[in-house]
Amino acid sequence: MKTIRLKPGKERSLQRRHPWIFDTAIAKGGGDAGETVRVDSHDGAFLAWASFSPASKIRARVWSFDESQRIDAAFLGALVGRAVRARQRFDIPSDSARLVHGESDGLPGLIVDRYGDTLVAQFLSSGVERFRQPLVDALLKETGLSRLYERSDTNSRALEGLEPRTGWLRGEGPTELTISEHGWKLTLDIATGHKTGFYLDQRDSRGKFAAFSKRLAFQRVLNCYCYTGGFTVAALAGGAAHVTSIDSSAPALERARAHVALNGFDAARADFIDADVNASLRRFIEEGRGFDAIVLDPPKLAPTAAHAERAARAYKDINRLAFKLLEPGGVLFTYSCSGGIGADLFHKIVASAGADAGVDGYIGERLGGAPDHPMTLEFPEGEYLKGLVVMRK
Repeated sequence: MKTIRLKPGKERSLQRRHPWIFDTAIAKGGGDAGETVRVDSHDGAFLAWASFSPASKIRARVWSFDESQRIDAAFLGALVGRAVRARQRFDIPSDSARLVHGESDGLPGLIVDRYGDTLVAQFLSSGVERFRQPLVDALLKETGLSRLYERSDTNSRALEGLEPRTGWLRGEGPTELTISEHGWKLTLDIATGHKTGFYLDQRDSRGKFAAFSKRLAFQRVLNCYCYTGGFTVAALAGGAAHVTSIDSSAPALERARAHVALNGFDAARADFIDADVNASLRRFIEEGRGFDAIVLDPPKLAPTAAHAERAARAYKDINRLAFKLLEPGGVLFTYSCSGGIGADLFHKIVASAGADAGVDGYIGERLGGAPDHPMTLEFPEGEYLKGLVVMRK
């Protein structure tokens, strides 16, 4: 077994059971891509077993902190089984869920979503890439399913020195699927949709927005960065009189429009605009328009803390514009899915945007990802999605 030895003082994060080892922490040693290596402190004490990645800044990702643990197919299968069983304990009002959430489930770099009877997996690190076939076997065994599609085509895979891969790993069939959520029907294409095909992490927020719509009887809703219209359907399901949805993707808007019809809503209750969100918000302000509910769910603007300053300016700008459009008593659901923007910083950004817009509001709730996208005690980076419900005074 190959060994890497850390520099003095670099063992502290591992002693807190954090699973990442950066290249700058390693004094000597290495391995092949995805190979399991022993991790020792500078004085030779065992710290962990980890998968090695010679191309990544995260040079090794921990499998286990138990020196007696053997890292093999049986070990990984047990982790997959634990992750799948854990989802049975969560309240998931849908036939679809995230079954494996990377480091939070002890499987660094592995993402697996279930859409009805189909699994979609992303192998995003050298370690899970090396164990691809045993992991696929375990996933099908633990779920009892026979169809698994791969969507390993994200930028994070390139950072590991891995080529993109997509296509059926087991089984075959249509990539266009229909799922249920909160009693609604939504469609996706697992071959072309964002992430693994859909944003399952916003499931609870969509349900909450529908409940707000029903309780507060929204009349004019604005859904920004609407993608395929999940929040649009939520607003209409809650009884909103009219929803305006904006996105810069024509195919996404077509699917959003189809979702309105699929769920039996009157098409006259929904408008769809193919445009830049910032420009649209500025135009609405010039036109004197107002909304009693706004959703801001932009794409990732700060993948790491190094991008936080630039992203903070962008988040502040769109929130400032939204506050100017929000009617007194109106509700803003605003989000950041950027790992480089923490919850406290996001709160400060939104507060600063409100101050610049001359608007104050009550923080009704703090929001996060659905429970099947967990953050754990040992891996706080799992909390990438954060949001606020702001009720304007």
